[in-house]
Amino acid sequence: MSRLEDNAMGPEELSGPHPGGADRLGDEPAWRRLLRRARVGVRDRPGYALLGITASLFAGLVAVYGLSDVAQRTLNGLVAGSYFALGAVGLTLVYGILKLVNFAHGDMLTFGAYMALLFSAGLGLPSLVAMAAGVLATAGLGLAIERLLWRPMRRKRAGLLQLLLTAIGLALFIRSGIQFVAGTAQRSLDVDVLASVEFLGLRIGTTELIVVVVGVAVLTLVAVLLRVTSVGRQMRALSDNFSLAETTGVDTSRIVALTWVFGAGLAGLAGVLYAAAAGSFNPNLGFLLLLTLFAAVILGGIGNAYGALVGGMFLGLTQEWSTLVIDSRWKIAIGFVILIMVLIVRPNGLFGRAAKI
Repeated sequence: MSRLEDNAMGPEELSGPHPGGADRLGDEPAWRRLLRRARVGVRDRPGYALLGITASLFAGLVAVYGLSDVAQRTLNGLVAGSYFALGAVGLTLVYGILKLVNFAHGDMLTFGAYMALLFSAGLGLPSLVAMAAGVLATAGLGLAIERLLWRPMRRKRAGLLQLLLTAIGLALFIRSGIQFVAGTAQRSLDVDVLASVEFLGLRIGTTELIVVVVGVAVLTLVAVLLRVTSVGRQMRALSDNFSLAETTGVDTSRIVALTWVFGAGLAGLAGVLYAAAAGSFNPNLGFLLLLTLFAAVILGGIGNAYGALVGGMFLGLTQEWSTLVIDSRWKIAIGFVILIMVLIVRPNGLFGRAAKI
């Protein structure tokens, strides 16, 4: 339905006032009128709508709790949003091109953190080198799984149910393997989580500051890669129409392999950054973050990498802001409340056209 058709008046609206002297809009409850206007606003300008919602939340919290407390929570939210967004972008890249809901994605975050621990504590490499090696190892795992598992399943034309069950089984396999080798005890990377810096009366850990800087830099590079490079254009072509892209000469095998390298690498980086910022982690790291990553993907629009980026940062901010109002143990629920509210207004997500990156 076109926008003109969507906004056209129906027969009842053209027929004039209703019996009783009041027209239809006049009888409409205020809450329904506001919901209708919000629906139109989110539909037509989702980016501006989200910006307005975020600014309104920030201003309302400042009015109640003061600028200092809200600004501190905002810093914390940017830290969380950095690894949420990285994980969500990797997840949605794979879905956008292969239409695969990868339930093992969370455990790839865990794999990246434990590989960084192995290179650091086991092999004695410097922390930064070990973290980079952990990211590369996770990217390699993603490529190996693509070659050994997903490519044969695509050739056999496996259905949606088979792919879902395989992804769940793969997640359990990775998690159990980590538990078998490393145990279930809490682990930590060799980083100083106590050192901090202060500015404008706000405090942020040195490690957390590095997490934000690295996260924003990598997300910017990913956005540039998808928008202006040849590989990014080919990824978007496969996302729009895989078969058509293949007939126009795109090397689909190469682009699929690169997609897994990028997606798994971003997952590994998200896991390493979370492990560094949190101070400690265990084999359930990725499993506990997976639902939030899916929420960010759905909030931004399934298959839309830019939407996943925005959704991850927004969830990070709102979860930390919610700790001003509720116990921090329940902050993860706030993200899902926001997700449900958005989907009522816009079922495809804020930036959602299906299968677009």
